[in-house]
Amino acid sequence: MFGTDTYYTVLSIMVVLAVIVFIALGKITPGYGITYDKKWGPSINNRIGWILMEAPVFFAMLAIWLTSPRRGEPTLIVITSLFLIHYFQRSFIFPMMLKGKSRMPLVIIIAGVIFNLVNAYLIGGWLFYVADPGFYRLSWLYSPLFILGCIIFIAGMAINLNSDYIIRHLRKPGDTKHYIPHGGLFRYVTSANYLGEITEWLGYAILSWSPGAAVFVIWTFANLAPRARATHRRYLSEFGDEYARLRRRYIIPFIY
Repeated sequence: MFGTDTYYTVLSIMVVLAVIVFIALGKITPGYGITYDKKWGPSINNRIGWILMEAPVFFAMLAIWLTSPRRGEPTLIVITSLFLIHYFQRSFIFPMMLKGKSRMPLVIIIAGVIFNLVNAYLIGGWLFYVADPGFYRLSWLYSPLFILGCIIFIAGMAINLNSDYIIRHLRKPGDTKHYIPHGGLFRYVTSANYLGEITEWLGYAILSWSPGAAVFVIWTFANLAPRARATHRRYLSEFGDEYARLRRRYIIPFIY
């Protein structure tokens, strides 16, 4: 399952698919969140949808870790724990804080589960099976790459959490209207929460120096950048000049 040839084949396929997804999402808007559309078929409660979509990767990575002969290596414990901390928050804490009665299409959930499981395979497979034995020596934990990556990872998580907090508090109980988010990095971009997500995984790719994590950064951008652009257009159509005057970029401050 974690043979080198198989691993790099899956890795290559995911890079190609990321390019295809980026192009496709430029023309098709995923029907969830602010761009929810009944045309995407049967849907379920947003909270349950998030748990079903995100929890599998948490348990898959945990299983890869605990069944690996390298499971006791200190550096791998730290690197994997950072991954699991992120997905514990996204799987079990974030959904419980969601407000409103939004819904998520089943097709989005299924696609998310498949992607997340492949992501666990690529990152966990590299850490615990494909990387050369001894690659992650204890000295890795005080190397410049690990320290820099941790700083970026933590900064991305902070941006993500703060942005989610701002979004959650846009409405009062019972209110269903849309509002323009302000504060944090929403000063510069439409989707500061997505910026946080990309920043977080860029940091993880650096601190782990893993090809699987690098591909995940590419995938995260390919998935979220078109989504941010669609959200930007939605705000423009809904708020017009009020939003246009803010001169925000989509997802990367001053650039895109």
